[in-house]
Amino acid sequence: MSLTVYNTITRKKEPFEPVTPGKVGIYLCGPTVYKPSHVGHAVGPIIFDAIKRYLVYSGYDVTWVVNITDVDDKLIIEAANQGTTTMELAERVTVDYLDAMKALYVEGIDLMPKASEHIGDIIDIIKRLEAKNIAYAVEGDVYFDVTKDDDYGKLSNRSLEDQEGQRELQSGEKRNPGDFALWKAAKPEEPEEVKFDSPWGKGRPGWHIECSAMAMRYLGDTFDIHGGGLDLIFPHHENEIAQSESCTDKPFAKYWMHNGLTRFNTKKVAKSDASPEMQEALVKMTLHNLLDTYPGELIRYFILSTQYRRPIEYSEAEIAGRRKGLDTFYRLFERVERITGSSAYDKATEIGAPQADASSSFSSTALSDSCDEYLQTFIRSMNDDFNTAGAIAALFDFAGTVNRFIEEEKLETTGSDASKQDALLATGKLISVSRLIGIFLEPQAKKSASDDGVADQAMQVLIKIRQHLRKKKDFETSDLIRDLLTEQKITLEDRPDGTIWRAE
Repeated sequence: MSLTVYNTITRKKEPFEPVTPGKVGIYLCGPTVYKPSHVGHAVGPIIFDAIKRYLVYSGYDVTWVVNITDVDDKLIIEAANQGTTTMELAERVTVDYLDAMKALYVEGIDLMPKASEHIGDIIDIIKRLEAKNIAYAVEGDVYFDVTKDDDYGKLSNRSLEDQEGQRELQSGEKRNPGDFALWKAAKPEEPEEVKFDSPWGKGRPGWHIECSAMAMRYLGDTFDIHGGGLDLIFPHHENEIAQSESCTDKPFAKYWMHNGLTRFNTKKVAKSDASPEMQEALVKMTLHNLLDTYPGELIRYFILSTQYRRPIEYSEAEIAGRRKGLDTFYRLFERVERITGSSAYDKATEIGAPQADASSSFSSTALSDSCDEYLQTFIRSMNDDFNTAGAIAALFDFAGTVNRFIEEEKLETTGSDASKQDALLATGKLISVSRLIGIFLEPQAKKSASDDGVADQAMQVLIKIRQHLRKKKDFETSDLIRDLLTEQKITLEDRPDGTIWRAE
């Protein structure tokens, strides 16, 4: 099955055929850096990081651009509230965002241009639009005349009559209600650092023109994929298309991909936007706080477990459910390491790369065939509009097969060395396939003991007491110990070679 992509502008899945064979250009709308990012801001970068990884595996040379909006009304207002400069605020929030991306294993971004560094590119586009009589200046503001674009609204399927509610600065008089700002005249009370020289006087660019300028600067007049959240379809992406294509007379982006929005399913967030409860809940959901609470790999796995066009239901209960799913893999990795004395992470190799030695060959043809089958199922899911949820389902089946192989071969009690090696190789291949979407890139810190070992020593005492009770057939008391530990989010696992524990 060849790769297909759902294109928002055509509203159907299409075969993926890049503008330039073998090369892919991707532009993803990045953050407006006026406040710390929340979990919703991680969705796009994680999804497109997985997409880039898969495209690279598929043989494409990929350039991925994510912009930083550091010139915006929101920045001016927030900087004033904090008693700082817009540039200091933007830099501080950008660093926080980049730290979060690193923790979430978002490693594929090639360029992160800032709007403030591309004022010249922005002015050039506006001048070209003005020369075509598509843009017009009024008292230092410059607007795009939507009536000059015959197919305006083709992305969002809106008519010009729908534009009247559009929020735009209107210090000058617009020709049409739907006209949007390309350049905004500076106000006397605004800080000098956001007042840029232009042919229309000092001012700053509109939001939409910033992305057009940066996308075309690094990816050309026409590129392959433009991504962002569903909330950006209108007006942001619609206006990007209008101004870019009116400027160049060429298609802007070939494929428009939009990820579903994040729904915050908590009682606190359900309250009014102005309530203290709402503000408290949103603070807890900032990426910084989430990463203090949950491992980055868990958040990444949580997001990729939903097909990207569907909404992501965020709640602590949803995160806990995904944690259990992720622990299925961690338990397998621990199990194989306990049986073989080797880490499956060390056996993971680049998919498709030649094997380094004869020890990388399976003795079990059936298990080897199963590994190949799951890889193909994984690939079919990813080729179907980058369905990471289906790909992860294939990984679950893969893990189940390895666990059954361990049990059927009795590898935890007897079992041959060759079968143990097969289990190790299969788990290594599972990790290799998983890395095509950026999970299991490195071993996670083990949670079964504290740094000084005291917690593990105490748990070993409880495990021995419980074993003693079971030998005496005092199952009521032994079960009570297990249940009390479960209430403290500590799980006991009885295995043929002993009992182990882990804390959530």
